[in-house]
Amino acid sequence: MKIYEVGGSVRDTLLGLAVADRDYVVVGATPDEMLAKGFRPVGTDFPVFLHPRTHAEYALARTERKTAPGYKGFVFHAAPTVTLEEDLARRDLTINAMARADDGTLIDPYGGQRDLNDRVLRHVSNAFAEDPVRILRVARFSARFAPKGFRVAPETLALMRSLVTQDEVAHLVPERVWQEIARGLMHDNPSVMFETLRECGALAVLIPELVALWGVPQSKASHPEIDTGVHVMMVVDAAARMKSSLPVRFAALMHDLGKGLTPREHLPRHPQHEEKSVQLLEGVCARLKVPAECRELAITVARWHGEVHRAQTLDASQLLALLDGCDALRRPTRFSEALAACEADHRGRAGFADTPYPPRDYLQSALGCLQAIDYGRIAQQHAKQQAPHIGDAIALAKFTTLQQFIKDQQT
Repeated sequence: MKIYEVGGSVRDTLLGLAVADRDYVVVGATPDEMLAKGFRPVGTDFPVFLHPRTHAEYALARTERKTAPGYKGFVFHAAPTVTLEEDLARRDLTINAMARADDGTLIDPYGGQRDLNDRVLRHVSNAFAEDPVRILRVARFSARFAPKGFRVAPETLALMRSLVTQDEVAHLVPERVWQEIARGLMHDNPSVMFETLRECGALAVLIPELVALWGVPQSKASHPEIDTGVHVMMVVDAAARMKSSLPVRFAALMHDLGKGLTPREHLPRHPQHEEKSVQLLEGVCARLKVPAECRELAITVARWHGEVHRAQTLDASQLLALLDGCDALRRPTRFSEALAACEADHRGRAGFADTPYPPRDYLQSALGCLQAIDYGRIAQQHAKQQAPHIGDAIALAKFTTLQQFIKDQQT
C-alpha cells in the first residue's frame, strides 16, 4: 500500500496558496485493507474512505470508462493493480494531475508543473471529453486563477467547443451546473467564468438569456460601456470586489436579462425591462434549480433596481411602494442585500467603479423611519374596528412618516 497526496492541495502548494483540504490516493490496497486500518467508507460510486483521525479523504486508485452520455455515465474500476499514473490520467487538467509522495517527491507525469509555470489550463488527455462537467470546471478555474494570469490552452478550448457541439452539455444535471456556477461566482473575477463559457458555446446552452445581452446597446450617457453583456460582467465583478454574498452576486448577474428582449425600435432605451427580467429570471431559476435564497433576492433586484437607483426622486407613495415591494420591513437583511446588488449595478459601469452610491444610505434611513413606527399602538387604537381599518391606519402612518422623511432630507 502506497499513499500519495493528490490534486488541488499539490497544485496550490506549488502556487504558494493556502491549502484548506488535502486529498489522497491509495495505490495497491483493497477496501477490506482500508477497513482493517480503521478507515470509514463514504460515497457510493467508487471506494472513498475517511481517515480515522484526520477525516481527510483517501480514495483507492481507479480508472473510469464512459458508458453513457452526461455526468453520471461512467463505470469505475478500482483495484490494487491500478497505478498512480493511471489514476492521474483520468483527471481534468494537468495542474490537477500531480501527486506528492510521503518523502516530498513530486510525481508529475503529464506536465502539470510546467503548465503552472506557464499559467496554462490544459486538459490531461482526450478522456477530458468524456465528462461535460469539466467544461464548467475549466471555466471556474479560469475565473479562480485569472488574477495569476492563467489562460485556457487553445486545444482545450477547442475540445470544450466540440463537447458543446456534440450536445453533451444538454445532459448535465441542473444541480451540478448550479454547484459549479455558484462556486465560480464566489471568485474574485467571476466574469471570467462566464466569458469562458460564452467563448466555448456552453453559456448559450446553459443560460441563453444571458448570452442574448451581448451586442444589445444601452444609453451611452448612463452606460459608457454601452454593451449590456459587458455591463453585466462588470456588475458581477463589482459585486465580487464588494465581497458580496452568493445571493447578491447571482442577483447582479441576472438583474438585466429583460434587456435582451427590447424591440430594436426602442434601443438604446429599455422600457419595462424590469418586468421582462423577472419573467426570464424565473425560467432560469426553475431550469437550474437555483436555491430559494438566491432566487428570491434576484427577483427582488430585477424588479426594483430601477426604482432603487431613482429613490431620491420618488415621492412618498412611490417610496412606500418600493419599500413594501421589497418587503423591507419584514426582511431588512434581504433588503440590505438587494441594495448591495443595486450598488454593484451602479459601480459596474465604465468610469463608475469608485463613485459613491447615495441611494443605499437614503433607503436604509427611510426604512429606519418605518421601523420606528409603533405598529402595536396603531393596532390597539383600531382594535374595535375591522381588520381593513387597521391596515389602512398602518399604511397612512407609513405614508406620512415617509412624507416627513423626504421633507427632512430636502432641508
